[in-house]
Amino acid sequence: MSDVKKTRHGIRVRLEAEETALVRALMEQLIALIGDTPGDSGEGLASIGISENATKSDDPVLARLFPDAYRDDGEAAGEFRRYTEMGLRDGKREAAATVLGSLGETGSDTVLDDKQAQAWLRALNDVRLALGTRLDIGEEWYEEAARLDPRDPRTPMFAAYDWLTMLQEGLVRALW
Repeated sequence: MSDVKKTRHGIRVRLEAEETALVRALMEQLIALIGDTPGDSGEGLASIGISENATKSDDPVLARLFPDAYRDDGEAAGEFRRYTEMGLRDGKREAAATVLGSLGETGSDTVLDDKQAQAWLRALNDVRLALGTRLDIGEEWYEEAARLDPRDPRTPMFAAYDWLTMLQEGLVRALW
């Protein structure tokens, strides 16, 4: 079982081998999901972080990770997305890469400085948002998960969501 504790060396995250493997797999999947900004070649305006073709994704998870800034004004939302989405994608990829880079060996302790711990919080939040969207998590999700047949293919995802919530809470408590 994972354990998060503040020490004089930083924030110590102790994960079992299976937990380390899960975090690694989820971060790799998050990076793949985020991908690059669709339609941007890295030339022209894209070279300075402005997307020429940024639109809200049809994928509900990507729409949740990159929501419209202005729900009632499509033109303003598009313009805001054009100037911010590339940077947001970069930030989410960097946070996930920080988690991957700081993960200890399988089943060992990882000691994080404050900056790394903040990146972990952001990346864990993104993974939880993605899982929560796919599972359609609402306020009554604990009750729904309790009623699931153990053979239901969603059961492990609900368990992962719950565990990620506890890991994120442990990091928050250790930081503050």
